[in-house]
Amino acid sequence: MKAVARFFVNVKKEMKKVRWPKKKEMVKFSIAAIIIICFFMLFFALSDGIISWIVKVFN
Repeated sequence: MKAVARFFVNVKKEMKKVRWPKKKEMVKFSIAAIIIICFFMLFFALSDGIISWIVKVFN
């Protein structure tokens, strides 16, 4: 039981060391993530469309 208590004490100590992002940083990171997701969504949609078209042409 002491090991479990020590674990949670250590977790609390480590969480105090974490540097949490500010609101401005979170907005930047969120926008960057959304842009990257949209880019890959378009990339895979176009890739799928082109591959589907090629398969239809050769079948």
